[in-house]
Amino acid sequence: MTVTVFLKSEILARGQPDEVVPAMRALAPLARSDDLLVFDDESGRQIDLDLREGAPAASRTRGRPSLGVRAREVTLLPRHWDWLATQRGGASATLRKLVDEQMRKGRSQRECRDAAYRFLSVMAGDLPHFEDAVRELYKGNEDGYNHLARDWPPAVRDHGRALAWPGA
Repeated sequence: MTVTVFLKSEILARGQPDEVVPAMRALAPLARSDDLLVFDDESGRQIDLDLREGAPAASRTRGRPSLGVRAREVTLLPRHWDWLATQRGGASATLRKLVDEQMRKGRSQRECRDAAYRFLSVMAGDLPHFEDAVRELYKGNEDGYNHLARDWPPAVRDHGRALAWPGA
């Protein structure tokens, strides 16, 4: 997971959580805690990082921590279970393979735009033309988004664009 850290409307750091925490710790105490925000670059969601000295970058759970295996329930129809039973490696291996294939395809346009919206709602929700810029974002109109967001802080505008149109 990569994250982007914003100090007010500027990017402070970007990288893996354990890579950005030192930059966050190095800051002088802030007057407002919401001046320092961290966003997951995949989902656009605001996240919290533990800034205490010696705190692990991510919490560990029991079980097989090196793989991060979590037992969950999957509900399928009998024909799905029958098909899975015929697959080499069993149901779990087949499901992991199918999920990995889909993940390699990357995020859909809708997922990218939703990530941009989540980020922009926090960082640009009070800025001029926010609603119109979001409409253009969901239409897939990058030029319209750029026009309406032209007066926003550049780091916010550009990060929103990068989430909505990755690789553009």
